[in-house]
Amino acid sequence: MTSPLPAFDAIVVAAGSGSRAGGAKQWRPLGGKPVIRWSVEALLDGGAECVVVVVAPDDEAEALRALDGLDRWLTTHGGADRAASVRSGLTGLNQRGDRPVLVHDAARPFLGRAVIERCLRALDHADGALPALPVADSLRRADDGLVAGSVDRERLWRAQTPQAFRMRTLLDAYAAWPDDEAATDEATVVQRAGGRVRIVERDTRLMTLTNPEHIAIAEALIPRRTRVGQGFDVHRWGPGSSVWLCGVEIAHDQTLIGHSDADAGLHALTDAILGAMGDGDIGDHFPPTDPQWKGASSDRFLVHAVERMQARGGRLINVDVTLICEQPRVKPHRQAMRERLAALLSLPLDAVSVKATTTEALGFTGRGEGLAAQAVATIDLPG
Repeated sequence: MTSPLPAFDAIVVAAGSGSRAGGAKQWRPLGGKPVIRWSVEALLDGGAECVVVVVAPDDEAEALRALDGLDRWLTTHGGADRAASVRSGLTGLNQRGDRPVLVHDAARPFLGRAVIERCLRALDHADGALPALPVADSLRRADDGLVAGSVDRERLWRAQTPQAFRMRTLLDAYAAWPDDEAATDEATVVQRAGGRVRIVERDTRLMTLTNPEHIAIAEALIPRRTRVGQGFDVHRWGPGSSVWLCGVEIAHDQTLIGHSDADAGLHALTDAILGAMGDGDIGDHFPPTDPQWKGASSDRFLVHAVERMQARGGRLINVDVTLICEQPRVKPHRQAMRERLAALLSLPLDAVSVKATTTEALGFTGRGEGLAAQAVATIDLPG
């Protein structure tokens, strides 16, 4: 029978500037949430009783936004290098003893519970543990860009995080570390102090996000699901000289009556996107009883729905709008409508469809009493 895991705490190092990644990668969105949130959530879900997030002094507000809604975490300020930041994190935990502590890089988002468990269990037989990948590629030495020889890869490993130690072991090892040397990681510090650090089974997804290309790779690794939403809207005709449809103004001897600009095409499409997310409908977000939306341009509603989708890490795949009316003639304006929707939605033109049909003079649209629109939107979301 497997013994229960010991109680443990964790430190997430997030004080770097991310210069190689073109900015502080720990705050960048990944799959609808900041990179750092992936790491902190994984540690909390894995059983950490407290997570100390080490940030630059100017990044306190960023951390609060990124980790909003989570509990059992706190921040402390990082130092001039990694070692100083980890020491600050240990101080933030404010305890010694044999309690395990995991030290993890904020920019390694895909931490799984299995790796956490393997690191903790390795402490039963070693002073430290780190997940690592064997080096698979052949290695070369180079001088001035020319191959100068090969390197035997047989005993080489690519170290990952989290690295696990007992609190006293890590504190004592740092106390013995020379002040004039830079420590690459905690395993090096403990090993220098005479400790034994065990390599545990690795996870190939635990890459560090070092440059922009890695962000794109990480996005591709996130499981996604396709969702489809549909929307329908109707407006009656009234006196006027033009009508707005799918973001395009068309000269006409009537206009559509509504609280906003009554663009039925955009309203139906907004509902389709909200529906694909299970995020209510246009009336929930823009109540017709609210005077601030009187006469508002409906592209604001559509952009709002798209922004809510993007905030969840969603991507719009394609949209299809059908306008149902006897008048005005839609075909002369279809291309302009498609181009306007493509611009609003940041979609290629071939992912945007606008069609029109009549009801063969039947029903309220056939009698010229109003215009209807229906829309379908396909999106994908993380999860």
